Amino acid sequence: MNKKPFLLSVFGAALAGSAITLGSYHFYFNSLHGDTYVNNGVSPHYKLTGNQVLPGNLDFTYAAEVSTPTVVHITTYQKVTQNLGYGNYQNQQMDDIFRQFFGDSYGNPYQQQQPQKQNGKEEEEQEQKAGSGSGVIFSADGYIVTNNHVIKGSDKIEVVLNDKRRYIATLIGTDPTTDLAVLKIDEKGLPFIKYGDSEKMKIGEWVLAVGNPFDLTSTVTAGIISAKARNINILKDKENMAIESFIQTDAAVNPGNSGGALVNLQGELIGINTAIATPNGTFTGYSFAVPSNLVNKVIDDLIQYGEVQRALLGVSITEVTSQLKEEKGLDKLEGVYVSEVRENSAAEAAGLKVGDVILKINNTPVNSSSELQENVALFRPGNKVNVTYKRKGTVETAVVTLKNKLGNTDVVKKSEKSLVTVYNSQLRELTDEEKTEFGVTGGLKIISVGDGRFANAGISKGFVITKVDNKPFTDPNALLSYLQSHKGTLKIEGLYNKNIRSTYEIGY
Repeated sequence: MNKKPFLLSVFGAALAGSAITLGSYHFYFNSLHGDTYVNNGVSPHYKLTGNQVLPGNLDFTYAAEVSTPTVVHITTYQKVTQNLGYGNYQNQQMDDIFRQFFGDSYGNPYQQQQPQKQNGKEEEEQEQKAGSGSGVIFSADGYIVTNNHVIKGSDKIEVVLNDKRRYIATLIGTDPTTDLAVLKIDEKGLPFIKYGDSEKMKIGEWVLAVGNPFDLTSTVTAGIISAKARNINILKDKENMAIESFIQTDAAVNPGNSGGALVNLQGELIGINTAIATPNGTFTGYSFAVPSNLVNKVIDDLIQYGEVQRALLGVSITEVTSQLKEEKGLDKLEGVYVSEVRENSAAEAAGLKVGDVILKINNTPVNSSSELQENVALFRPGNKVNVTYKRKGTVETAVVTLKNKLGNTDVVKKSEKSLVTVYNSQLRELTDEEKTEFGVTGGLKIISVGDGRFANAGISKGFVITKVDNKPFTDPNALLSYLQSHKGTLKIEGLYNKNIRSTYEIGY
């Protein structure tokens, strides 16, 4: 055998193979990089085929640049009285479930103890740091959104801007059912965030989380949307009005990020970071944010009306599973199954019935309880929505006029609670929100304590009176009348929060 021709043929085949390989790579490389486009001038992508895109050279700087000046640091303070033994009652007050999911400022290795300050006339009463978190400026004149659990139970709220300016904030309103709160600082011309459309965000899209973890200044982390309409059962409400339809991301979020911004690559707000799934209080993989469309509606309500206007369909629903599909003879695994239609509800008036499967609210598909709740919660009582549903295999649409929890279409403004002066201290009736917070059906909250019998007995501001001489009181005027006609020692029962109950005796 002649080795020379054989070697030449092998060498030629190798050259041909290399040429084919290099040519194929060159063709692929050019096709991959030759069709570069910019998404709204922010982030370049490399187009593959059809609608697929592959992130390449992702640039988060624009989103970070426009969003970080709008995110603030929040520190809360409480007045505590040492002789009552409740100096740590904020720790007790904060729900255990929030410690598990987002223990802001608790077990924080970076947070230093704040020295207690003497405050007020009595030596026993001191001002103590209670917690910290983040907030987002959404208007140039100083309105800020944060989480309700960040500011819950505080006596003073301090806001620090990204440029280090400090302000004492006024609490405008809270909504525990969505864990949101609105604050106001006295300033003009502030940088503020623009709203994005959380409904249009897709699983897999890049997002940034901006906040103040571990009491650090503005910190930015990146991740993707892992899921939408997540219900993780952390918001508890006696009337079953809580809305959990969180955006789930894998952006690193830690204690102190609560109330901070979740933004898209255009720097637009698409969520308020609220909770993390964690066994130890720090980030372990997933975080959860209230979607911006719901945030926008809630804060508008709080500013305009003083409380959230909740619109209801008036149905009980069950998610459609394979088992339910078989039991009810449904043709597809889609929508949510109507298991109850309440009397005098919006759904009853529109003709919805038990056994219907709701498919869409205003053309937005709903396939879970949280998706239905979120989409209905975007509206107010009296608004009309199109409800697409399936009945016995036929798709129909009903125009539903939504109602409030009282069964009418009225917009309810927060009732003004009148103050009554008792023993040189001011009391008022509890709000509905406070009834839920304290776990009582009624009572009288002490708003201020002046020199007099309450102060002498050691009763402090924030105490909720539930009984006097074993009699329940919910009307401050009724209590005033009772005290004016009573002679002798009084037994006053109440609580500072649902975990700390106290009894006092006031001498005549």
